[in-house]
Formats: sequence, C-alpha cells, structure tokens
Amino acid sequence: MTALLSNRKSERNAVRISLPTLRTILLSIFLLPFFHCLSAQSKKKPRNIIFILTDDHRYDYMGFTGKVPWLETPNMDRLASEGAYLPNAFVTTSLCSPSRASILTGQFSHTHTIVDNQAPNPGNLTYFPQYLQKAGYQTSFFGKWHMGSHTDEPRPGFDHWESFFGQGVYYNPQLNINGERIQYKDSTYITDLLTEHAVDWLKNRKKDKPFFMYLSHKAVHAEFQPARRHKGKYKEKQIQLPPTYDQTKTGAWRDLKWPEWVAKQRVSWHGVDYMYHSNIDMQELVQAYCETLLGVDESVGKVMNYLESEGLDDSTLIIYMGDNGFSWGEHGLIDKRHFYEESVKVPLLVRCPDLFSGGIEPNAMVQNIDIAPTILAEAGVKQPQEMPGVSFVPILTGENPAGNRNEIYYEYYWENDFPMTPTMFGMRTDKYKYIRYQGIWDRNELYDLENDPNEMYNLIGDPSKQDTIKSMLKSLYTWLETTSGMQIPLKSMDRPSFGDFKHRGEY
Repeated sequence: MTALLSNRKSERNAVRISLPTLRTILLSIFLLPFFHCLSAQSKKKPRNIIFILTDDHRYDYMGFTGKVPWLETPNMDRLASEGAYLPNAFVTTSLCSPSRASILTGQFSHTHTIVDNQAPNPGNLTYFPQYLQKAGYQTSFFGKWHMGSHTDEPRPGFDHWESFFGQGVYYNPQLNINGERIQYKDSTYITDLLTEHAVDWLKNRKKDKPFFMYLSHKAVHAEFQPARRHKGKYKEKQIQLPPTYDQTKTGAWRDLKWPEWVAKQRVSWHGVDYMYHSNIDMQELVQAYCETLLGVDESVGKVMNYLESEGLDDSTLIIYMGDNGFSWGEHGLIDKRHFYEESVKVPLLVRCPDLFSGGIEPNAMVQNIDIAPTILAEAGVKQPQEMPGVSFVPILTGENPAGNRNEIYYEYYWENDFPMTPTMFGMRTDKYKYIRYQGIWDRNELYDLENDPNEMYNLIGDPSKQDTIKSMLKSLYTWLETTSGMQIPLKSMDRPSFGDFKHRGEY
C-alpha cells in the first residue's frame, strides 16, 4: 500500500482497476430490494395436500384396470385419467402396522421396529406431519391409525384428530375426536362418517394457511361389510380364478418347486380351503370386498367435489394409496404378508393438474417409504436424513420418468399370532424376484417376472440362474447391513389369544 501511495501511475492504475468493482457494488446496493422481491416471488408456495389411505386394497381392483370387469370405481378412475396410476407401487412390509409406520416415518420396518400389528411405538419416532406443522401447515387425521398400539389417543403431528381403537368397526363406531370419545348409532357407516367429518374440516379450516389432511379408511379390511346401499350389488358376480389357484391342491407345486410352507397354508387361516377358519366361499368374500370398496370410491368423489367447489382441485396434490395388497387365490392363498405381487403391490393414484398432465401410467418402481419424502418436497420442507426414500413427483412431471429405483427390498417377520407365514426377506427388479426365508428348512424362490408374471415357476435350482441368485443375495444383505437391518427386532408383550381374534376384530 505504501508503494502505491508513492507512485502516482500505480495509483491511477489502481483506481482504474477498482472502478468496475465499485460500479458492481453500487449496482448491487440499488438492485438488492428488486432481487429480494424476485426471489420471494419465485419461492415455491407450500401446496395443499390430501393423503387417502385404504386398508387391504389390492393394486388392480379398480374399474379402469379391467382386472374385475364388473367392478365400478368411477372416482378412482377419474383420479387415474386426470392424474397418474403407478402400477409398480410396493410396500416394504405387507402388513397394516409396519406399512403404516413406514408411511408415517419414511423408514423400513427394521428401522422403526413396528414389525407387526402388536409391536409398540419405540418412543423415538417422528411422523412426517410433525415437520409439516413446524412449516406452518394445519394438519388433520381421520380414521384408522392401527400402528404402534391399539389406542385411539391423539398422536403427534395433527392439529385435528379423529380415530378409533385398533381395527374399528364398520357400523356404529366410537370416535375419539381431539380427546373426547363420541359414540355413533343408528347404523352410522364408518366410511361415510369419516368422509363427512373430513370434508367438514376442509370447509372450516383456516383459509390463510396451507393444509394437509390424512384420511385413513378402515375399509376394505375383513370382515368386509359394505354400506347398506351397496350390499348385494355384486351378488352372484364371479372373478376368474388365478392360474396358480389349484397347484397346492393337485400337488403340482412340487414340480413347480414351490416352498412347502405355501402348500401347507392352503388349509389355514390364510388359505383358500379354510379362509379365516371358516368354510365361506371365496367368491362371496370377493363380492363383499368389492361392495365395501364402493363406499371408499364415493368418499374419494366427495373429497374431489369439495375441492372443485372451492377452486382447489387443480392445485391440491391428492395421493390415494393402500397400506398393503391382497391375494385372492394366488398360490392358494388369501390376504397378505407374503412377497408375491398381489400382496406387496398397492394402488397408488396421484392427481395434481398444476404439477403434471393426467392420464399417465409410469412403470417406475416406488415404495411406501417414498410417501413422506414426496409430501415434504411439495410442502417445501427439507427431507430428514433418516428417510431413505425419494419423492416420486419427478416421475410424474417427466423430469425423471424412470425413477430412482432399480430394485425394491422387502421384509416380513414371523408373527406369534399367525405362525403359518415365515420370516422372509426379498428383492425385486423389473426382471427378477428373489425371496429368502429365515428360520425354516424350506426352499427359497426366484421368479422371472418378465416371462412368468404369475410367479408360477420357481427357478431357484436352475443352474443358469445361480449367478443372478448370488448377485441378488449380495444386494439383499448389503441393503440390510447398510440400513442396520441385520437383526430381527423381537418384541416382548402380552398378545391376545388366537380365539379372541374374531371377537376383537384384530385378525
């Protein structure tokens, strides 16, 4: 600096060099308010979001899929035609409580440790609506919680709360509304009641705040009970039995290399020859299931109609999903828990015309652990590190149509109350599915999904597939190791006796 002051030429050069910098500084000072305003205008506005969850809704049991030609679901059809249907949506565990916990926490079952329908909340979980509350959202919950315990008490993350004990009942329910229990009578139907209350909350919400609503239906869980107006609508209707229905009866399962536990399940609680320990006809169960689903479809329509009446239908993100799939005779099984397609796949419908054009059906794989990241992203909330999922909105907008997943992983832990299904871990790609069983002396499974979509021919012993099996096994254990899943989270607790299940409605 002393040399510059003593040398005029250098001083003039120094001044000349600094003038552009001075101009930049002055320009920045004058334009700073403008840029601040521009930045504020371009900042993403928190989006109103509605999440609708159903129980045991199979991924392809909707009118527009054509799976059941006589099934009518006009409002779900509308969600698909004006939005998106993701046919490759999966849960990480096909069971109510573990799946619901994965949705709410964005974590795998072995991470949140709610591994079955009896396991309690460990006390250290954060639900994604809690992040929405902190971001200024008004939040509400309506319906079945059934995760972490059977109590109906209000849970963190919700400004407004309406729920019931455990599985609940279809008719004349009791609701815990913000801590006050109210008993409903006169044949009040649970699907209609929850919908009515949900729409009322939307009408009376604070208009100056974004909203998130979680509408969680009891339907279509067994024992299936439709609304009276729908009862008998599908009487005498029949579904086509799946190609794998009779193999465990004829003995063909041995030639197809199926595990023995699958064959033995045929005459069990989850088998087609002794369903729920009764002799009811499966077709009659399917009829009641589809009739019960009609009330859910009407619920979707009423929510959409309200949004349309308020001019919110284009800007609101609606996500419709099932908590797990459901088998109707595949491999001689009913219900869920196993890793076959109809059990692990769930319906996933998404609509938001402001975000993406409707009528799309992307093949990308998504999982229930992606729900929380998707909702948080659209709310402008940073995704917590403990959530391994990703937002699936880029799949819908075309920004990343193939998605982020080349595979999905699965886990299910043996239940004391339902010992027929063993602990299992699995991996699925677009091409193959690998299933590995734990704690039983039985055969593992590998299916070529491209050439065998019905999962009929187990290729686990095929010499040409051994490199594929080794690679998938390595990937499976790498996933478990890197996500702290190399242990079975055992739970010590009192459980209801098996004979109490039908009475308590917890099966």
